[in-house]
Amino acid sequence: MNYGLIKDVLDLVQEFEIETNNNNHFETTVEGFKNWISTNNNTIVNEPNWEGKENGRSAESVINTLIVHMNRYAKSYSKSAIVGSEFSTQEDFIYLINLKAFGEMSKMDLIKKNVHEKPVGMQIINRLINQGWIEQRNSKTDKRSKVISISETGLQALGNQMDKIRQATSIVTGNLSQNEKMELIRLLNKLDDFHQPIYDRNIDTDNLLREALTFKIEKNEK
Repeated sequence: MNYGLIKDVLDLVQEFEIETNNNNHFETTVEGFKNWISTNNNTIVNEPNWEGKENGRSAESVINTLIVHMNRYAKSYSKSAIVGSEFSTQEDFIYLINLKAFGEMSKMDLIKKNVHEKPVGMQIINRLINQGWIEQRNSKTDKRSKVISISETGLQALGNQMDKIRQATSIVTGNLSQNEKMELIRLLNKLDDFHQPIYDRNIDTDNLLREALTFKIEKNEK
């Protein structure tokens, strides 16, 4: 029996357990362990091609461009999904979907969940309140603040449009296989976990780039 190999495998399992205890990027299953090994293998197999690569265009550049493109594609499908409805923007139904899924919360919690700046988020919330789709009441834990929830009218408005909204979200994932969707979710969650703490610090625009770069360097050194 190759005891050296067994020891190496056990060391890998221990490393896997330590990393999964610190984040939830991988499931603690055999499949999750295999995905972790594949991800942490520094050998890049079948590196993809991209426009401008031969001229030195970086992977970071193309990733940024593709994410921007995907956002624009998704917005165009969402815009089509609400044509002829009572919704004026995709943010309206996204805010309602979050309230339906997660229940009542403070206005700032809802704004942060949608990664908006306060003025933009408050404008959306006030529009939904005026529509009668959101209800607000005094918080039980903090009388100085209010909590909001989706109203019956809001549920009905959302329900009337959900079939088209689901069609739009389905189109966005294109021709990805189920395994590719799961891998994309894992990667996007990893990026979201990186950016969320920066967003939560409410850094002013003048200092954001410098602070974010410092945060990235510190992350990479760990």
